[in-house]
Amino acid sequence: MKASLFITCIADLMYADVGKSVVNVLKRSGVKLDFPEGQTCCGQPAFSSGYYKETVKVAKKVIEVFERSERVVIPSGSCAAMIHHGYPTLFANDPVWKKKADEFVAKSYEFSQFLVDVMKLTDVGATFKKKVTYHSSCHMTRLLGVEEQPKILLKNVKGLDFIPLPFAFDCCGFGGTFSMKLADISGAILEEKVDNIISTGADVLAGSDLTCLMNIGGRLSRRGSPVKVMHLAQVLDQGV
Repeated sequence: MKASLFITCIADLMYADVGKSVVNVLKRSGVKLDFPEGQTCCGQPAFSSGYYKETVKVAKKVIEVFERSERVVIPSGSCAAMIHHGYPTLFANDPVWKKKADEFVAKSYEFSQFLVDVMKLTDVGATFKKKVTYHSSCHMTRLLGVEEQPKILLKNVKGLDFIPLPFAFDCCGFGGTFSMKLADISGAILEEKVDNIISTGADVLAGSDLTCLMNIGGRLSRRGSPVKVMHLAQVLDQGV
C-alpha cells in the first residue's frame, strides 16, 4: 500500500523522534511511504484566528503538494480535523477548489485511523512493559470522530497495562491560540487534566496530538511528576 506522510509543523520543528516512529511503524506495517517536498502548515492557527484569506493560500499549497498522493497519513488528530472540516468550509463558494479539497479529504487519514480502518491492523507487534493511560484530544474525537482506534492499538501492545483515564475526553486546555488569549482558564483546565493523569498511577501518558502532549507534559514537568508523555507512534515503535 502506498501513502504519503504529512508530518505537520510541530512534529517537524519540535518532535522529530515522533516523525521517525511514525515512519518506522508504517514501513514495518507494509506501507510504501513517501514524503512530498514543499509541505507547510495545514493552516489551522490562521483559520481558528479568523484569517481566512491567509488560510486559503496555505490550504491551496497543501492540496497541491499532495495532489498526486494516493493516501495521506497525518500523525495529528487536530491537523487531520482541520483538513476534513476546515478545507471544505474555506472553498465552499469555489467549485474548482472545493472539488480538489473534497478529493484531498477523501484520501487523508489520522495515523491510528489509517492503521486500524484502512490497513485493518490492530497489533503492530510492539512490546512495552509499562502502565499507560491515554488522553483523547478534542479535535480528533469531536470533529474527526476517531475515538477507539488509538486505544485498540495500545491494548494490543504486548506487556502494556492500559489504564483508563478519568474524564479522558475533557480538554487539556491548549486549544491553540485559546491558551494564550485566555491563559488563566487554559491553566485551570490543564491543572484538572494533570490531576486526573497522576491519579491513574500510569508511567506514561500517550496521545495522538503533539500540541496536547506538549501542554500536558509541560505541566507534569513543573509539578515534578515522573509521568512520561509519548505520542501513540512512539509507543507502537517500542520493543520491535
